[in-house]
Amino acid sequence: MNSLFYCGVERKETINNFIEKLDRYSEETSRPIYIIEKALGNEGKIDEYEYKEKIIVLIPKQRILLINLGKECEEFNNFVDDFIDDLEYLSKRYEYQKYIGRKRIWQDCIEIVQFEYIKDLEIEEILRKYRIPVQNERIVELLISLLIGSINDINKIGAEVPETLLDKVKKKIVLFDGMQSRFIFEDIDKNIITIQGLAGTGKTELLLNKLREIYVGEKESKIVFTCHNKVLAQDMVYRIPQFFNFMKVEEQIEWNKRLWVFPSWGSQNMPNTGLYSYICWNYHLDFRRYSFTNTFDNVCKLAIEELEKKETIEKCFDYIFIDESQDFTDNFIKLCKMVTAKRIYIAGDIFQNVFDTDIKKSVSSDYLLNKCYRTDPKTLMLAHSIGMGLYEKPVIRWLDDDEWEACGYLPQRQDGKFLLKRMPLRRFEDIDSFGIMSIQIKSADIQVINQKVMECMDEIIEKNPTVEPHDIAIVLLGNNKINYNIADSLCLLIDERYDWESTRGYVSKVKEKNKVFISNTNNIKGLEFPFVICIETGVINDDIRKRNSIYMILTRSFLSSYFIVNSVNEQFIKIYEAAINYINKNGYMELREPGETEKSLQAEKIRIAAKNRRKSVEDMINEVCNEYPQLSADERSELQRIVPKRVVERTENEVKAKTRRIIEAMIDEV
Repeated sequence: MNSLFYCGVERKETINNFIEKLDRYSEETSRPIYIIEKALGNEGKIDEYEYKEKIIVLIPKQRILLINLGKECEEFNNFVDDFIDDLEYLSKRYEYQKYIGRKRIWQDCIEIVQFEYIKDLEIEEILRKYRIPVQNERIVELLISLLIGSINDINKIGAEVPETLLDKVKKKIVLFDGMQSRFIFEDIDKNIITIQGLAGTGKTELLLNKLREIYVGEKESKIVFTCHNKVLAQDMVYRIPQFFNFMKVEEQIEWNKRLWVFPSWGSQNMPNTGLYSYICWNYHLDFRRYSFTNTFDNVCKLAIEELEKKETIEKCFDYIFIDESQDFTDNFIKLCKMVTAKRIYIAGDIFQNVFDTDIKKSVSSDYLLNKCYRTDPKTLMLAHSIGMGLYEKPVIRWLDDDEWEACGYLPQRQDGKFLLKRMPLRRFEDIDSFGIMSIQIKSADIQVINQKVMECMDEIIEKNPTVEPHDIAIVLLGNNKINYNIADSLCLLIDERYDWESTRGYVSKVKEKNKVFISNTNNIKGLEFPFVICIETGVINDDIRKRNSIYMILTRSFLSSYFIVNSVNEQFIKIYEAAINYINKNGYMELREPGETEKSLQAEKIRIAAKNRRKSVEDMINEVCNEYPQLSADERSELQRIVPKRVVERTENEVKAKTRRIIEAMIDEV
């Protein structure tokens, strides 16, 4: 299915050939095309049109085509007038009008076409005939965004064409593609709807749109938005009201009555701190704290067993939205299903874990998104290659051809080489990203890593005069004393050199405006920034946890990523600097395809490593914190900051023992 093409009209025999031509053209040229009957979304604000023999064709950089499928008549003329009035209403409602003007200014962007005249013409001829003048291209895209329900915050992006590269990226007009539109506006008769995609394909934004549609359309519904990551959950608490505001949602958000946003676990006797804790509170189940034996999968399984013993289970929610589903097991999904009356929406990253051994399962999801609109394709390719060791021997991870295709690649074999190309995609219509250094590897001795970070910051600021502190994230791989010391010193250096504030994401758990975000791996998931600086102070080996973290961090950027690597990794740096140069020059990867024996041996290593994967220091600290329900959120954050600095071996026993001693000292002081 062509993910760029959306058809929301009945494919009648008289126009099916024309629609198929548009579909083929969209796929061949990677251009988004939409065919609709009326503006999508808007919760009944736009009435159905009486005249049915018409379609509306929307293509960026082309005039909006109002096509009459019947004979010339007064009814069609009335439809045209009503359509323009409705478009003006939408422009006023979402405050576009103050940027694009009244309808007399943009009305020339609409073309009225008689079907008999165009049905035998080639698509290229139609597009040539109805091409919009360059100065009106941005206005047309804004009008299209109104018509397909892909509403942009006009006060942020404006109608003027931005000049700097960073502003072009920040002020890009976002248009849902065909697959995204189908997710929002199609109605599939299923209890569980799954959406899978690469990082940066817009999954969270789609969940927000679907959540809004349900919240407004079903006034009595009870809705949950949950995810594993606390930082992402906290970020959504801020994002949802902002999203509702600029989408002009008239209903007030009834927090913890109609809408809950929290992470998956929560605290005992505090039902609104997590989905699991709410379920335990609502159904009077035993709440089980996090421990070595009580993994989240296990506590969900035990909760299911308790619920199954009850004669009846009155559903406590109508809808549950699950983001970052790759962080959860089937037992969590099953538990959600048992307490949900209507539907569960599940969004996950098909490749969030580059060592996921069940990518084929993701391919069979209801909606598969493989076009990445956030991360530059060159950055994505290098991040994948580092994550899976594609340029190393042996490779760490390899995919079958259909799995490569599901991830948006076009695998080819040529002259004994394996070529991996990404499907053509212009993330930003007025930016040619080819030739832009979207990712760089920089070698640094451990003693001068701070200096190297400052050099990257200087480069970002010099090339992007409008950059703001919150445009930049600095992420350190691993939780150890060296990294936390570097984070502390970076805060001071950034303040001294730029007079900028910083926020330590591993403490604050939030992304703050006008502050550089400094974090560890555990608190960057689900977030995005124009610029990301990733730092590896240790040795890079074939550890799958570290490799996956590198991939995940590098793909958080939508303009540039910098990877600062300890110079002891000499061979690694040499391999991937050459890879970057090749990708930048040619736009694709040229690889050695491993033999079947190598593939199977590495696959078995991954299965074993994934099964025995160690918990993070943050998870270990959280387990101990859950033994002390009296701890405040600030005290928990303080423990996350200080414990890693005071442990040496970082074994589970050492981390937990140190955490308990510090907590006991805190309690004694009180």
